[in-house]
Amino acid sequence: MKEQYRCHSCGTTYNVTDFVWKCTCGGVLDLVKEKVTIDVTKLQEKMPTMWRYVDVMPFEKDSNVWKEVTMGEGNTPLIGLDNSEPHTLVKVDYMMPTLSFKDRGAAVLIAKAKELGVKSVIADSSGNAGTAIAAYAKRANIACDIFLGKGTSPKKIAQVKAHGANVREIDGTREDVAAAAQKAVKEEKKFYASHVYNPYFYEGTKTYAYEIWEQMKGAPDSLIIPVGNGTLLLGAYYGFKELMENQLINKMPKLVAIQAENCAPLAQAFVNNEIEANQIEGNPTLAEGIAIASPARSAQILEAIRATEGEILTVNEEEILKARTLLAGKGFYVEPTTATNYAGYLKYKRLPSEKIIIPLCGAGIKAN
Repeated sequence: MKEQYRCHSCGTTYNVTDFVWKCTCGGVLDLVKEKVTIDVTKLQEKMPTMWRYVDVMPFEKDSNVWKEVTMGEGNTPLIGLDNSEPHTLVKVDYMMPTLSFKDRGAAVLIAKAKELGVKSVIADSSGNAGTAIAAYAKRANIACDIFLGKGTSPKKIAQVKAHGANVREIDGTREDVAAAAQKAVKEEKKFYASHVYNPYFYEGTKTYAYEIWEQMKGAPDSLIIPVGNGTLLLGAYYGFKELMENQLINKMPKLVAIQAENCAPLAQAFVNNEIEANQIEGNPTLAEGIAIASPARSAQILEAIRATEGEILTVNEEEILKARTLLAGKGFYVEPTTATNYAGYLKYKRLPSEKIIIPLCGAGIKAN
């Protein structure tokens, strides 16, 4: 069976084409595909990048289009946070070609776009996803327009431009930026390479879970992940779920989501036991990567957290700054969004022997 899109809200299905990215009812689309079968023996034959898992990604049989796109992303180090905390590991996902974990999703999404024959893409971003989409689109010889907010870090804007993408700066909120991009997609009839709406992006971020499984020879007790639009949290959830279905792990890690106190619609919905988050009036936060006042996939994010008996914690701006300094003192120079993650870890009530993994999502050099 070829994969299809299915609306998470009303269940309507669509064929995978260049221009379908949202249901006519307004709902977001999930990917319907054949059950993944993992042949562990074949993994050892693959190169030491995330593409060792290409057989569990939804590409045409024997497709090699990814080879024209890849820059060796994935296979990031999993190392101890500190000698005094032996059960806590960090996965250094900023050790990627464009210095953030978004390369996982962007590489797969752009490879799929190339397989579909796409010639031009539009994406919106707070910075890191836009950079990744721009870089891989350039590799794939696909024209690219990236919509960014005028308050985006100048370093990230410069990085997007360096990859040859046309930057369209929008004056407004993160939601205004997305709306402008979606309007352009409709008017200009271009492929929407959205890290939020296009489910192929999650087929890339799920490799985060696969790598942890191989590196640990199993699953951790908990994952602590910063969440705005949920691209890493959902990818990790889908990846570990596939590993469970193949009986390669015997438990799902608990998902602990971290939000900035100044913009925490998911935390509010979680506390109120709501199915999805309502749009809020967020305040500015240093953690620009998760400053999402209305996350489109809030229902899936909340489902995943609850399914793993997880929780959502919030941290304030002072805690973010302090955490960034503390991580730098351990040798990890990260951007504020990743520091939010560590700030959440410091507040998390962990058990003495709980095996915890923290993703270091973006390099500090990208931020102001």
